[in-house]
Amino acid sequence: MPAPDPAAGLAALEAAGLQRRRRVVEPGTRAGTLKVDGLELVDFSSNDYLGLARDSRLAQAMGDSARREGVGSGASHLVTGHRSAHHALEERLAAWCGREQALLFSTGYMANLGLASALVGPGDRVLEDRLNHASLLDAGLLSRARFARYAHADSAALERRLERAAGGRTLVLTDGVFSMDGDVAPLPDLAAACRRHDALLAVDDAHGLGVIGATGRGSLEQHGLGQEDVPLLVGTLGKALGSFGAFVAGPAPLIDWLIQRARTYLYTTALPPPVAATTLAALDLAERESWRRERCLALTQRFREGAQRAGLALTPSVTPIQPVIVGDAKATLAASAALQDRGFLVVAIRPPTVAVGSARLRVTLSAALDEADVDGLVAALAEVLPARQSEARHHAA
Repeated sequence: MPAPDPAAGLAALEAAGLQRRRRVVEPGTRAGTLKVDGLELVDFSSNDYLGLARDSRLAQAMGDSARREGVGSGASHLVTGHRSAHHALEERLAAWCGREQALLFSTGYMANLGLASALVGPGDRVLEDRLNHASLLDAGLLSRARFARYAHADSAALERRLERAAGGRTLVLTDGVFSMDGDVAPLPDLAAACRRHDALLAVDDAHGLGVIGATGRGSLEQHGLGQEDVPLLVGTLGKALGSFGAFVAGPAPLIDWLIQRARTYLYTTALPPPVAATTLAALDLAERESWRRERCLALTQRFREGAQRAGLALTPSVTPIQPVIVGDAKATLAASAALQDRGFLVVAIRPPTVAVGSARLRVTLSAALDEADVDGLVAALAEVLPARQSEARHHAA
């Protein structure tokens, strides 16, 4: 809720260590680095897991498309904006994810809002994991359906909610990989519960696609789940694929219904064609250069092993999202600043993004980094964090 007095509200946020500030960044001199205020930092905060965002071949694909088609689509998909590159990308994404059909959206936020508003409404229910991304929570709240959350990653808690169903349709929404903790949802159990109670399950795998699973097709592949188990899959194109945009994939009738009723698809300009062309090229690279995914996961394991040797406490995440819990918001900001002084960009994540008392340094690994980067960060964390992290663990207990 907006503060009635913005100046007073901002002062209160500042006093609590919760005011957010943008920073202007520029590319560094090598992959995996950024310049902040002229200082080159090793970037441990990006979601560019495969290191594709600065790949010259993607820049070439974007430039070639822009020269052919211009830089804008000019209209929504249902007017004159649906270009051949969009259509080719949707077909490619559907095949990549093992789905009948895919539908492009401008952002993951818009994909989740559009999906929920098109599928449920008054008299229906939306059930969500308590730690879902804000876009999923807002999608449920704005759908006009009855909204409830179940305990994090707790399929038994979901089952109890489903057993209390009283008419109408039920949509269950969950992240595949949770963006702040890096853990993976118990998807087989969630899917089984939804089947038993005739609920529709949608998984947002923004942080899983391209990274986990035997061939990088995400948390559904990791669990051996197909379209019949999880009917709707949401993915973003600006993380592992290094591009921009999002999509929903699933059975053709459901996707066709979204084309008719998803307002965030109907009433917005289509992605620029060069972005679609760039993403097609990124998919080619992600599939062909499997070393990127392997390297990202190897660096993740190296970070975890180094942190363990250094006595740093980590959550049990096996994904490239490796949160280091500090606890206090101001202490987390101070730790982030201390890491920046040592040449590392690790952003402080504070409430309301995470719960009060669980402010953290959200470390993310990327194929753009190397072993020396990871070892250097572990050493810097060991210098900056031991006392603070011990205190955070004490309060958490």
